[in-house]
Amino acid sequence: MVFIFISGGVPCPWVDVRDSFAFKPWALDGPTAFFWRHTTAMNIILIGYRCTGKTSVGRRLAQRLGRPFVDTDEQVEKGAGRGIPDLVSMHGWPAFRKMETRLIQDLCRRDDLVISTGGGVVLDPRNVELLKRRGWVVWLQAGPEKIRRRMQEDGLRGHTRPGLTGKDPLGEIETVLRQRLSLYQGAAHHRVDTSFLGVEEVVDRIIMRAPLQGPGRSA
Repeated sequence: MVFIFISGGVPCPWVDVRDSFAFKPWALDGPTAFFWRHTTAMNIILIGYRCTGKTSVGRRLAQRLGRPFVDTDEQVEKGAGRGIPDLVSMHGWPAFRKMETRLIQDLCRRDDLVISTGGGVVLDPRNVELLKRRGWVVWLQAGPEKIRRRMQEDGLRGHTRPGLTGKDPLGEIETVLRQRLSLYQGAAHHRVDTSFLGVEEVVDRIIMRAPLQGPGRSA
């Protein structure tokens, strides 16, 4: 386990940052090798709405680059000792957001991570400022209908998410996407539409567009 240290040298033990394989940089080839040799150690941060692929893409991107991967939702659940639906049901969204912001602050003291964030991380300007300053932020997008289908598939696998508006799923997705559009746009250095792309294709696009000298906005 790798600990994130906060002020006073006190470890935050519920931030578990680990590699799942033995990294061999000499075995890399193609764009991945170019990226590994030439980019800085900045974090790569994935933002976007639910079910746009942040966790699956982030995990694979970290494997390709030999970096630790952190999913902020998973880490908040570990810190709370319960799943997000239970946490929100018991304490409300403000409690979740508070834990999320504390985690972002801890992670942004590190470099060379791939970080997958929760869909609402952009609601707090403090999070956005930290993430943009400490990494290259990629906005993963997908159409509302595609998101709805992915959420249904997740539900069949037992992965449920608490509602945000009380509307039907598609209506909620469309409403929240409209509300957050400018926030995602303002936070992102780059964006990728994942609606019709596989994980490897998304990872390839991120690697090919990553800046060599630090964060910079691109289409």
